[in-house]
Amino acid sequence: MTASRIAFDKELVLAGHFLLKHLQRDDLHRLAAGSRLTYHPRNAVIFQKGDPGSSMMAVVRGRVKICSHSLDGKELVLSIVNRGGLFGEIALLDGEPRTADAVALEETDLLVLDRNQLMPFLTERPEVALRLIGVLCKRLRQTSEHLEDTLFLEASSRFARALQRLGDAFGRPAKDGTQLDIKLSQQQLGCLVGVSRESINKLLNEWQRNGVLRLDAGRITILDREALEELGESCA
Repeated sequence: MTASRIAFDKELVLAGHFLLKHLQRDDLHRLAAGSRLTYHPRNAVIFQKGDPGSSMMAVVRGRVKICSHSLDGKELVLSIVNRGGLFGEIALLDGEPRTADAVALEETDLLVLDRNQLMPFLTERPEVALRLIGVLCKRLRQTSEHLEDTLFLEASSRFARALQRLGDAFGRPAKDGTQLDIKLSQQQLGCLVGVSRESINKLLNEWQRNGVLRLDAGRITILDREALEELGESCA
């Protein structure tokens, strides 16, 4: 692939991103020249908590897990970033070390925007900075909801709400419900809500028997969204 072709692809990615799609072509060309495309195989560690925060990433293809680990190795999944999503923006803005780990859930392509290129651009284009602040506010709201669920809800309610959020983010219409277009193991689902794999297995089987959802080769289809919402509120 030629250098001009790579630059063209990067401009297309930037032009299609919600944060930057309103920019003029000259601005897109300038940002593309200072960015780079990177490839990460499944389960590859993109960065770890404490690493220098010198860039922000946009997911071009694939999905990325943002997670943290306790001293005894327990994992907590903070969020899953889909195609078109951003991550790494906190360390980019304040220049401090990374606040969590980022791991590729599947084969993933990223567009990397370096801090030394992007910060001067944000100073010149306050409308882009405001959109980025909006991303941070949304992330803060999600973190607050996650913390409230962990502190105030039982495991079954936390898991029901997590499935609702996954349905909103990754759901696609199916004949009899909404199928989650993301394949997560029971261990990964447990890490998402802070409960054991055994508890997730028990809840999935129970809800499948009750017609709330269906399991098919590791994929979940939500059959009764209203019942799932009631489960999420039952122990609130």
